[in-house]
Order: sequence, then structure tokens, then C-alpha cells
Amino acid sequence: MSLREFLKEAEKNKQVLHVEDEVSKVFEISHLMKSFDNGGPILLFEKVKGCPVKVVSNICGTRKRICDSLGIDVDELYRRLLWAWRMPKKPRVSKEGPVKEVSEDKVDLTKIPVLTHFEFDAGSYITSGVIHAKSADGRVENLSVHRLQVLSKNQLAIRLVPRHLYKLWSEAKAAKKDLEIAIAIGVHPAVLLAASSPVPFGVNEYDVANALLNDKLHLVSCKNVDAFAPADAELVLEGRISATKEVSEGPFVDVTGNYDIQRKQPVVEVIGIMHRKDYFYEGLLPSGAEHRILMGLPREALIWESVSKVVPRVFAVNLSAGGNGWLHAVISVEKQLDGDGKNALLAAFAAHPSLKHAVVVDSDIDVFDASEVEWAIATRFQAGEDLVLIEKVRGSTLDSSADQETGLTSKMGIDATKPFTKPKEKFDRARIPSTKRVERLVQRLRPV
Repeated sequence: MSLREFLKEAEKNKQVLHVEDEVSKVFEISHLMKSFDNGGPILLFEKVKGCPVKVVSNICGTRKRICDSLGIDVDELYRRLLWAWRMPKKPRVSKEGPVKEVSEDKVDLTKIPVLTHFEFDAGSYITSGVIHAKSADGRVENLSVHRLQVLSKNQLAIRLVPRHLYKLWSEAKAAKKDLEIAIAIGVHPAVLLAASSPVPFGVNEYDVANALLNDKLHLVSCKNVDAFAPADAELVLEGRISATKEVSEGPFVDVTGNYDIQRKQPVVEVIGIMHRKDYFYEGLLPSGAEHRILMGLPREALIWESVSKVVPRVFAVNLSAGGNGWLHAVISVEKQLDGDGKNALLAAFAAHPSLKHAVVVDSDIDVFDASEVEWAIATRFQAGEDLVLIEKVRGSTLDSSADQETGLTSKMGIDATKPFTKPKEKFDRARIPSTKRVERLVQRLRPV
């Protein structure tokens, strides 16, 4: 399954906006990406100044778009994702595939339209690179997404957070060896979603992607490194994360829309490039909807599962845009007894330790409508009874107000569900009866 196949379907459904004007990879493309963020179309930039390669963006910009790529309804997404995490399936691997149409040993990263996004960025950097690596004995494989700053024609700086790829690199570094990696750009949404998933160390995210795609993922072995890449990827950079070389990386904008701090990070030596003859480059806007959804959606699944264990039913979970898809959650539930709302809040905090604020509402509240959530807080919440405050706990260093070394923070939960101990009619929203005739009239009168 390829990104191109998905784009063909998106074209049929008129979800792709073609930008025919020539635009620069420095700020102009990212400005347009920002302008069409939050539910906007897929953007295909046909003419990039000084580069013959097209740029595509906003592939995973909506939940529905991700669900369409998997052939499922939105209400199936969490179950499908949780199932794939627990029932991963090995994809087939071969030596050849479309991504090997062109192989370049003379590396020049400046020929790739890597974007410069924000005013004070340290330079251009890759935001949608899916990185595959193996442990020395080959028993552990990892797939993850990391930002990659372009340093020169053949060098990148990689931001390694202390998770699975960092562990593999640390083991290689201890053995005084570089870690071989494949960086795939322009992949099917299922691969990006799997690479963003919080599965345990030792679970190969390519296997998760293959499960999501009903055993249709095809990998190829790389030419210059011991790593795999999707056979239908647009572009693959073959490289080694240095065991000894480090440089100052950043500052760059993170998911919160703030600049991350500058820090010493490893250098990646790029030793080969594979790509399709007419490949396009996939850009992902830092702090944009795609960034928030890919980071937050897998955590929503964890929250949904955790809260489902303490209340009869969970209707929806939203790691909200205002909370950067990471720090704020709104959860709609069915209560059995008063107190269930607080249990739901505690379960949400346990499932997603980075969560800072959470609101629990009833099923009649749309968790994706901020005004409805605010209305529930205004009419169904009493701070003296329904507030949960958890002080001095570990949160997220992405939160600028938290301790930037430890993530130490305070967390707040709001139970904005209807209380059973007070008259029901005081909390129900008034409704105006309607008929099909009136609904047709509304549609006819509503401006196009």
C-alpha cells in the first residue's frame, strides 16, 4: 500500500488542492500549510523554486482522512489501533520495489526541497521522516519519527528523545559503533500512525502498520545499510547515526507552537539515497494539525481504553487542538453513579502521563466543540465538588510552564457531568421540535 494509491482516492473525493504558483521552500510553503491547517485539504505544491521536486502536505490532517486510508469508520479507529498494537503481523520483504527506481551514492541533500518553517528556525529540517533501525543482534527493530536538521550535503542532526531509537543508539554507542538507519519519506498514513504509536520496546512498528493495512505492507531491504523501508515510499535516505559526533540542534518549533531549546544531538551521515523517478517530498508542519493528530491520536486510544474500564461507556476522546493535541483532553462518558466522572479523570491521567488538564462530559456534549464543552463546565460543574487537583507530579516538558528538566507540574481534572443527586430537568438542554419539512427549508435558506 502506497501514499500514491491513497492520493488517487483523495483526488477522486476532491480532497487535494493543487498549488500551481511557484513557491519557495523557505517560509512560503509552510505559510500556505498554516493557512489551510485545521481540517483543510491535502496540499500539492506543483512548482518549488529552484527544485524540480513537488511537495505534498496535510496527508494526515484529519481523523477522517486517516480512517479513509485504513478503510474504516471513525468510530472503529481506537479498536483497530489497539488491535494492531497487540496483533502485529510481519510484512513481506524483498530486494526490489518502486523506491529503488533511482539509487544515488553521491549524496546531495540540498537537491531535496526540505522546508524552513518558522522565523527563528535554525535552518531547514525533515519533519516526516520515518526511521527504521535494528539492534546489533537483529532481534529488536524500531520505527519512529524524528526531526532531522540539514547540516550539509550529506549530514543531518537528529533529535533523539530518550525512547526506543535512543536506546538502540546508546547500545551501539557503548559498542563504539554507528547505528545504521533508513529514513523513509512519503509513506502511507498507516506507516506514520504506526511509527507514532506507544508500543513496548521490542514491538516492530512496521508489523503494526502491516496489521493496520490488512497484510498489504511491502518492505525492501536497503542497499547501503542493514535496514528496511516501505517498497512504495517516495524517498529513502540511508545513513548512520554517529557514535561520536554531536552538534547543536535547533532551536525548532515543537507541537505546542513554542521553540524548543537548543541541545547537543548526534550527527547522521547520509551515505545513499533511493527514490522514485518522479518522487515528491512530504512536508509536515510543526505544531500543525497533522503533528497534533499523529502525536495525540494514539494516546487518545490509550485514554479511551483506560477510561472504559471504570465507566459503562466512553463515547469520544479529544486531545484538543487548544491543548496542542497533547496536554488537554475532553472525554464524553456514560455514568452509572456519581463519582464515576472523577474515576474517569484519574484513569485518563494514568493512561497519558503528559496530560495536564482533563474534562469529563456527558454524551450529549460534542467533545470537538469547545463552546459545548465550556457550556457543560458553566452549567454542570461546581469547583468545590467536582474539581480534581493533583500537585507536584510529572507531566510533559513540552509544557512551557512545567519544570523543563523533570516535567514536574500540577494537573487539573474537571467533572462536568450531570449530577444524579439534583433534579434532572435542571441540566437538560432545551430543544425545539423539528420536522423534515422545516429541515428542508433550513437547507434551502442556508447560504451556500
